[in-house]
Amino acid sequence: MKQGPLAGLRVVELAGLAPAPFACMVLADLGADVIRVDRATPGSDVLGIPNDPLARGRRSVGVNTKTPEGVELVLKLAERADVLIEGFRPGVAERMGIGPEQVHARNPRLVYGRMTGWGQDGPLASAAGHDINYIGVAGALDPIGRAGERPVPPLNLVGDFGGGGLMLAMGVLAALHERTTSGRGQVVDASMVEGAALLTTSLHGMRAAGVWPGERGENLLDGGAPFYDTYETADGKYVAIGAIEMRFWADLVKVLGLENEDLPAHVDQSQWPRLREILAGAVGRFTRDELVARAEGTDACLTAVLSPWEAAEHPQNAARGTFVDIGGTVQPAPAPRFDRTPAATPEAPHEKGSDTAEVLAELGYDSEGVAGLREAGVVSADHG
Repeated sequence: MKQGPLAGLRVVELAGLAPAPFACMVLADLGADVIRVDRATPGSDVLGIPNDPLARGRRSVGVNTKTPEGVELVLKLAERADVLIEGFRPGVAERMGIGPEQVHARNPRLVYGRMTGWGQDGPLASAAGHDINYIGVAGALDPIGRAGERPVPPLNLVGDFGGGGLMLAMGVLAALHERTTSGRGQVVDASMVEGAALLTTSLHGMRAAGVWPGERGENLLDGGAPFYDTYETADGKYVAIGAIEMRFWADLVKVLGLENEDLPAHVDQSQWPRLREILAGAVGRFTRDELVARAEGTDACLTAVLSPWEAAEHPQNAARGTFVDIGGTVQPAPAPRFDRTPAATPEAPHEKGSDTAEVLAELGYDSEGVAGLREAGVVSADHG
């Protein structure tokens, strides 16, 4: 029995990469019953990894969607679902026979979520791309990096996951809310360019207000300000400092042992180069853990810079259970939290196609019918 605020929600996921699976992972984490439609004969992909946390918490059926019978199976799944999510290029789902019109003809209440880089239309709609391309066009990549240097890709967090998968999940939930009054489903067109652009909203406001005047690496929150940056410690590790407000700056000065120094005003941009040298020298006298201990109980806004693999061991994360071990892989736990309907710890990813027989039985197929579909190459022949 699924547990969480989305328990009872039924989702069909057409297998893809990164952003769409992340959206489905979020929905499954929060209790939705997600059925992932994988290939009947699993193939290999350069970005595919075994035991992928992005595939956790849902069942998998292996279906050959290049056959009419396979398409019919997907449509039957959609008939019983609240949501269908796909991450193909525009027009691909329609050509497969499982586009919005075909699905809504069978289930007009279904919310059809579409995840692309560029959107369903526009001059680049059919072009290939990856996170780095989408955030580049969105204006989200250019501000990230050091002054005088080239932009630095922020992993694929901004396009694939923040502006992509998470935005798609939010759009799906918004469409489900609207359905409670209209009784009708609709298409959610989630574009990574538009999602990443939305994440830069505050930058546009600061630029218009004159508080983001510089180029890359010269402003308040991009590493330009010495009191909002990372510094290397004596042991070759790093701390993050975010002492913007005056009271936080005062605590930082004490933590670093600089209270008796003749320091320039920290908001005086002309003094930032000198102040950076002072802070770097002060931080460099301590190890990372020594500085973290000195800052404990203060408002200095000084914390350790942890690797993703260290983060699970931090006392705050350990106390909150921010990370969990699923199938031998330590990974982030579901978020956010709910006081009445908490999410359960997700199941480890199912082997592709391993739930085919179970799901087909729910659609009314008996063992002979399943065997016939396997024999015809319509569904996975290797599992369940």
